[in-house]
Amino acid sequence: MTFLIYMAAYLIGSIPTALLIGKYAFGIDIRDHGSNNPGATNTLRVLGKRAAIVVLLVDVGKGAAAAALPVLLNAELDPLMVGMVAVAGHCFPIFAGFRGGKAIATTAGVLLTSNIWMFLIAYIAFVAVTYATKYVFFGSLSVGASLLIYSFFTEGSEHELIFSIFLLFLIFLHRTNIKNFIGNNEPKINDKRLKDDRVPPRDHKKRA
Repeated sequence: MTFLIYMAAYLIGSIPTALLIGKYAFGIDIRDHGSNNPGATNTLRVLGKRAAIVVLLVDVGKGAAAAALPVLLNAELDPLMVGMVAVAGHCFPIFAGFRGGKAIATTAGVLLTSNIWMFLIAYIAFVAVTYATKYVFFGSLSVGASLLIYSFFTEGSEHELIFSIFLLFLIFLHRTNIKNFIGNNEPKINDKRLKDDRVPPRDHKKRA
């Protein structure tokens, strides 16, 4: 049962939401546009607000659903651990050639289900840091950093290990952003040039 739950969590996380919306609604592979990341932020950049909201909600839902599996199936497993497997699935999805997103939305869903206080701390940090720096990747890294700091004030060392690894994982996932920032090539969220990456929806009437 334990193996099946972890496998189910990984498969749930592997659903490539942004990739599917890009393919069927816009006729593109979103990984070839914008920042090349199939996540909510790049969806906003390339496909617009409505598509980004759908991607965000589904990706959050993936994490929440995976973290809820131990409760739903009456299994003695840590919802946080199960949910983090879904996060790994989101980042390395079997359904999309292991080229996935960068964990932030799916992690939000996991924390909403497993620990609301962790969610509030992490995503208040995300919003605050992103607003202050105007760089989304700094906000994303702050999620890992804030969770690690929070773990130092909780009992036991299990979460300290989990979030130490998670922070390193986020740094790895955002290595291109970090490289671009060092080279002064990373766009801010208010960069007007981002509009140049927008792709129009597929015109089904013309194709009919």
